[in-house]
Amino acid sequence: MATTIQSVRGFGDILPEHTPVWQFVEQRLRATLDAYGYEEIRLPLLEKTELFSRSIGEVTDIVEKEMYTFDDRNGDSLSLRPEGTAGCVRAGIQHGLFHNRQPRLWYAGSMFRHERPQKGRYRQFNQVGVEVFGLPGPDIDAEVILLAARMLRAVGLDDIRLELNTLGTPEARAAYRDALVDYLRGHEAALDEDSRRRLSTNPLRILDTKNPDTRALLDGAPALEDWIDDESRQHFRDLCAILDRAGIAYTVNPQLVRGLDYYGRTVFEWITDQLGAQGTVCAGGRYDGLVEQIGGRPTPAIGFALGVERLVALLEDAGKAPVAAAPDVYLVLAGDAATQEGLVLAEELRSAITGLRVVTHCGGGSFKSQFKRADRLGARLAVVMGENEVARNEVAIKDLHGDGDQLTVTRADLPRELRERLETGRES
Repeated sequence: MATTIQSVRGFGDILPEHTPVWQFVEQRLRATLDAYGYEEIRLPLLEKTELFSRSIGEVTDIVEKEMYTFDDRNGDSLSLRPEGTAGCVRAGIQHGLFHNRQPRLWYAGSMFRHERPQKGRYRQFNQVGVEVFGLPGPDIDAEVILLAARMLRAVGLDDIRLELNTLGTPEARAAYRDALVDYLRGHEAALDEDSRRRLSTNPLRILDTKNPDTRALLDGAPALEDWIDDESRQHFRDLCAILDRAGIAYTVNPQLVRGLDYYGRTVFEWITDQLGAQGTVCAGGRYDGLVEQIGGRPTPAIGFALGVERLVALLEDAGKAPVAAAPDVYLVLAGDAATQEGLVLAEELRSAITGLRVVTHCGGGSFKSQFKRADRLGARLAVVMGENEVARNEVAIKDLHGDGDQLTVTRADLPRELRERLETGRES
């Protein structure tokens, strides 16, 4: 007997009982993005590895340890995308989307990182991302934050807090980096292993550590806010003023730095306490230097990404996850003629009543077994057809959720009768 093949660790299936909540989340997010006038862009799963090493940073954990990278038959190094921003920027440069335009874009799809799988974190995971280009002011920073807030509300999530920070210009951040490294070098023996490694590669990421001893040590470290340039400080004050006027609650977190090298000035995260260590539901910020870094003209930009798995988990844990809609009609069929004619009847009904959910019984079986199947699916009505009904061009309608009454009607009258019964059921 052949060995059963299992899915790859961290690459999970989304089974039918879970897809309704995924569809709900995706539809609500799409509708919100459309309301703001954002346009969808669809990006490839594979990109040249160089794109991510140049944008994310060669010494980040993502590029060093987490990307799925391989050489193709031509010897080119390719990687499954670990995030969407770099690919969106590449597409914008390649297709001239930034020339005399300020595009507001969004995308959705799978990302890939070789991380340790746990709740809310998988090796294949799904994001909805937003990217805006060509607008340098705090007004667009506020809009994308307001958009993220409305997207979260649209799926029914309110108990998520917003944290903000400003990282300043690259020059200000570089000066702060030097001061932070000088301080931490004097306490290197007390740092955890990850922080010691980051000290020579990406020291600002140490500010984001979850290690309690290192966090205590950071209490005495130089503060990033003391190194922020005046222009960035005013940009951040203006952003906060807009959010205050719009009634968006937030906390300024001076140690919020984000994990990717390309961020500068505004950064933000929406955080929950309901998912353990994987508490970030939505995160983003401004990356004004990235387009030029990848080969385009200097172009200001800001964006964010929402983790779909984490939104789904929050809805399921809160008991808010939608379930699959039950059929409106189940066709119960007996005999060869009825089985053949039943498929034709089902098509007639779908054409006559927009949105009608019809399941046609296939595979034979007794009336009793077919009615059991209809009950299991939660069908509202059964339409019954046997050899006699085919001969008389009639069907029987049976109410499966009411008093169980049964009515015989002609096929011509069937759509009208179904509409009336289904409308009555919805009203009651």
